[in-house]
Order: sequence, then C-alpha cells, then structure tokens
Amino acid sequence: MSVHPNQDAGREDVLDCLIIGGGPAGLTAAVYLARYRRSVAVYSEGKSRAAYIPKSHNYPGFPSGVSGFELIELLNKQAKSYGVAVVPKRINSLQRDADLFRATYDDGSLVARTVILATGLIDAAPEIVGYERAVKDGLVRYCPVCDAFEATDRKIAILGEEDAIAKAKFLRGYSKDVTLIWRGEGEPPAAEELETADIKLLPRLASLEISGAKICAVTAEKCESFDILYPALGCRVESELAAKLGATVSEVGSLKVDEHQCTTVDGLYAAGDVVSDLHQIAVATGHAAIAATHIHKTLPPNPR
Repeated sequence: MSVHPNQDAGREDVLDCLIIGGGPAGLTAAVYLARYRRSVAVYSEGKSRAAYIPKSHNYPGFPSGVSGFELIELLNKQAKSYGVAVVPKRINSLQRDADLFRATYDDGSLVARTVILATGLIDAAPEIVGYERAVKDGLVRYCPVCDAFEATDRKIAILGEEDAIAKAKFLRGYSKDVTLIWRGEGEPPAAEELETADIKLLPRLASLEISGAKICAVTAEKCESFDILYPALGCRVESELAAKLGATVSEVGSLKVDEHQCTTVDGLYAAGDVVSDLHQIAVATGHAAIAATHIHKTLPPNPR
C-alpha cells in the first residue's frame, strides 16, 4: 500500500500521509512524498475535474498541449513507479484517532499521521442531451483562463447569472462575438455595462442543443448557434471531509490554508481546486509540492 512502510509499536500500520483525490494535485503530492521516502497512498474515485479537459495548452512543458486524461495517466505512472498505491475507492469519512487520522471506505479503514485533501470541486453542468460528448469535443468548456486563447475570434456564449458577467467580460478580450445567455429573472443588473463592453444578451433561454459541431441556444423567438459554451452555473467544492473535522472554509466552501497548505486542523493539508479560486493545474501541483515538503519536514526523521 505504500513506499517505505512505517509502523508504530502496538499499532496497526500507519501511513505517513493519506492523499484523498487522484487528480494532478494528489498525484504530484504522492510523487514528492514517495521521493522523500515517506509511506503514502492515494485514494481516489477517479473523477478528477482535470480529466474533462480535452487539451490544455497552458500547462508548462507541453508545447503542443496535453489532455487532462493523458496528464493524469502520466502522473499515475510516475507515482506507481515509486511504489505508491493508487486505490480506486472513495473515502467516506475522516476522523481524529488520538494524534492520527482514521479514514474509512466501503470495506475497510486505514490510519495516517497526515492527510492531504485534493478532492477538487464539481462544476454545475447545463442540461444538454449529449453533454459528455460536448465536453469531450470542446463545445462546452469551463475554464477561460485555461483555453480562451484557443477560442480567439470564435463565437462564444456564456451561460449563467451574475457570476457569468465577469466571465463574459474576460472573454471579450479574445473575441468580438460574445453573448451572455442570461438564466436569471428579468434583465441582468449590468445590462448597460454589457452593452458598453459590446457583449450581446440572450434572455429567456428555453433549451440547449447540440447541432453538428455547434451548441444551439433555443429561445421562444429563435435558435442561435455558438462555437463554444462556457457555463457559469456555480460549483460544489468537495471540502466536506475537512469541514466535519472543524476545518475553516470560505463562503463557497473552499478550505482556508496557511503558507504551507495546512488547514486550520493540524496535520490536515489541502491542495488544488478545493483550496483555490484560480482553478489551474499548475497552481494545484504547486500546492502539492508545498504541502508534501512541509509534511516531510514536520514528520519524525526517516533515517535509512
């Protein structure tokens, strides 16, 4: 289950670190800790948000781009090359057990000195028949910071309410053809601001459909097609395990951490989208490196 197993006298096997979440943050932390010769295991349902990225062009070291799925596969291979167990199970609960953490899953439990929560977030998805295909084909995208450059001069729609306005204004820097599909009641509060920014407004949406290589927004009056749709419908941050232990979370559920990525619960760390509003793979892997290094430094010495 781990590299360099460590056992306390009179206790069951104890991991130096349990990592919950097998996306870029969790797997990067696993690589770091394994190379520090710490016992570590990754438990993951295999539902990383990064896996939905058709191709990222802003992650360093891949000038031709890399898909989220491919990046996760490479990180899995790298972690496993150091003996890290990547276990396809969901951690259902996390509790304090004296100075340790006890995590339970469907058919067992384990104990660890520290935990890194890299559980990310789940985007609220629009109702579209064939949604999975639309995401895979790049018709529906979630991160303009990641891929707005590739959307340059294309016909772009943003779906949502007030939170969608800032995303529409950001994307206006990449295309002159940007439309906000308003999901709220009445007119958006920034209608004049949108007009000044030359952002079109499409209210009273009835449905969204896929037509060939386009996303069609159907209203009572017309059906308008777009090259790309960016939903801005909110998300659910997967921070419940930490919150139940008393970790401080923001209004949207993101975990509060210090400069070492440690939450307000001693020994419980967090990395990636479960922490940051800047949902970038490079940010997530940076968090992971910081957390793993601090864990190594604070654990007892590990002489050969």
